[in-house]
Amino acid sequence: MQDSDETPNLDFAGTTPYEDYVKADVLTHLQHPLSDDPGEMVFLVTTQVMELWFTVIVHEWQTAAQALREDDLRTALDALRRSTYELQSLNASWEPLAHLTPGQFNSYRAALGEGSGFQSAMYRRMEFLLGEKSASMLVPHRGAPRVHDELEKALHEPSLYDEVLRFLARQGEDIPDAVLNRDVQERYEPSPEVEAAWARVYSGDPEAPAARLGEALTEVAELVWRWRNDHLVATRRSMGSKVGTGGSAGVAWLEKRATKNVFPELWTARSHV
Repeated sequence: MQDSDETPNLDFAGTTPYEDYVKADVLTHLQHPLSDDPGEMVFLVTTQVMELWFTVIVHEWQTAAQALREDDLRTALDALRRSTYELQSLNASWEPLAHLTPGQFNSYRAALGEGSGFQSAMYRRMEFLLGEKSASMLVPHRGAPRVHDELEKALHEPSLYDEVLRFLARQGEDIPDAVLNRDVQERYEPSPEVEAAWARVYSGDPEAPAARLGEALTEVAELVWRWRNDHLVATRRSMGSKVGTGGSAGVAWLEKRATKNVFPELWTARSHV
């Protein structure tokens, strides 16, 4: 018989403390496949896991943005660093879907109906934080008031990159007023002056606050780019160039997204250092 000191408590009045905290029973009963194909369960769970990663990454970037508003670089860098580990896990989530043949995907594709990943509200919040704003992307969520309100709030708030550039300005970098006071509801457009500012940052002390922030953002940007490319490759493999679910342009739309750099001047400035 085991020593009583080594035996965990197994008797609880209600659910276990683990269940109370994690809500595992809720999570593991959210899967309701609509076809008889066993592969649909893989697709469904993988997509739900991606949504959870979107959620925590949004949390990290919001934390970083708030910290930068308060000139708290350490907290911002910690949040950005955590988000890179989470982005790596998010990107790894493609693996179960990355090798689908067209036949395998077609066996349950009809279950998606008009559902498409571009309708993900949490992914849209990620994009908004990256500066990819678009009021039209709120339209699919008009029937879900809470989701719509959260997205509308995110649309009207400065992006993470907006907060980065304001932080740089307070650090003494020459960021144009037109950039600092831009309409944050609009998609961020690259600025030659911002590019020049990053070039100055990278030509200086690599341990300076702005340089450390630039490298943290570059790590994030690279992983977002990898996410977009992994999505593109997985879609090409499973459905070729057919029209995507929900009427999207499918591969053509993903190809366009994959060519866009996140935090663009961080990349172009490297040519001038």
